[in-house]
Amino acid sequence: MPKTHFLHGSTPLSYLSKPSSLPQNPTFFVPPIRAMKKMQGRVVCSTNDKTVSVEVVRLDPHPKYKRRVRKKKKYQAHDPENQFQVGDVVQLERSKPISKTKSFLAVPLPPRIRNKKEDKVNNEVGIPLESEQAQLA
Repeated sequence: MPKTHFLHGSTPLSYLSKPSSLPQNPTFFVPPIRAMKKMQGRVVCSTNDKTVSVEVVRLDPHPKYKRRVRKKKKYQAHDPENQFQVGDVVQLERSKPISKTKSFLAVPLPPRIRNKKEDKVNNEVGIPLESEQAQLA
């Protein structure tokens, strides 16, 4: 029987080589995961100077019943020009911490692009609406 340091004849770990099957230069790139970089919410308080309080609503499954429940959270966001009022919908972008509680920047939402298919459907019907008939008569 060969002389080993282990009981059942296994080889010491120093003799085992590391797996060399991993490619040296991987051809694929996995982007880093950045969670919650941008969020949307409604301004609930704008009394402070250069600061707005934004309430973000998200849907999260209930831990026991698995039904989706609305979860609300308030964030403090930086508003340098004091342009947002209560009720405005804004987008929060992550930034470096501005103060103890502010690490988001409030940005106005870009305007929504109208769906061109809806316009085509309304024009293709061919039947004028009642409001259009009143204008023609």
